[in-house]
Amino acid sequence: MEKGLGFSHFLAQIDGVGISVLVLLLSLSVASWYLIITKSIANYIAKRRAEAFLKHFWSFDSLQAVNVEFKNTAPNNAFAELAKLGIDAAADSKIHGSYKLAAAGGTSEFLTRALRNGIDQEATRVENGLTLIASAGSAAPYIGLFGTVWGIYHALIQIGLSGQGTLDKVAGPVGEALIMTALGLAVAIPAVLAYNAFVRRNRIWLAHLDAFAHDLFILITVGDNNDAPAASLQSSPKTDTEITVASIEGRQ
Repeated sequence: MEKGLGFSHFLAQIDGVGISVLVLLLSLSVASWYLIITKSIANYIAKRRAEAFLKHFWSFDSLQAVNVEFKNTAPNNAFAELAKLGIDAAADSKIHGSYKLAAAGGTSEFLTRALRNGIDQEATRVENGLTLIASAGSAAPYIGLFGTVWGIYHALIQIGLSGQGTLDKVAGPVGEALIMTALGLAVAIPAVLAYNAFVRRNRIWLAHLDAFAHDLFILITVGDNNDAPAASLQSSPKTDTEITVASIEGRQ
């Protein structure tokens, strides 16, 4: 009797609606676990690369040396991409000046927009897949609840047809209802926990990236080592900001 009322009995007596609910829950579980594993690995690799780059970045003498490094090695993390984006934006603004519409507001405004766009692109990238994980965490309990209601409905039908609520009549449908509830919770709980962990990680990651963008903005606009404008081209003319800084240093 116990063997006949196992999980195989549940699969044997389940109808089309129950199969649809089961397939949907299994699909959400597979998709959410795939994203949880792949994003966890990607976040770990990104963290290690970012730590190595920042340690290497602050060891350079100037942003000019960083620019030379980027010509030899392509960026492999968000911080390196943001640094390259800022340096290229500053150099492009100095070359074109007011002759380019994007740089018409000045180097500072153009650099601010470029860095902000870089942070927004990284925010979009790290949030990829979170919608599915959140959907699995929020919808799976209700999908399982629907399967539970459907199983109880079958139990009531069996009682009505037999005229008595014996165990052999209701065990199968009630077991179906309990299994659907368990599957819904099994899908939802890991998805909710993973979603909260990813949201917290992304918030901290983007905060660090925003702080690095601020440091990068200061280095480029004011100049590294208080000596020369960072990432500047030797043949490019000085901007109003650079002339002001130079005049202040001359008075000192």
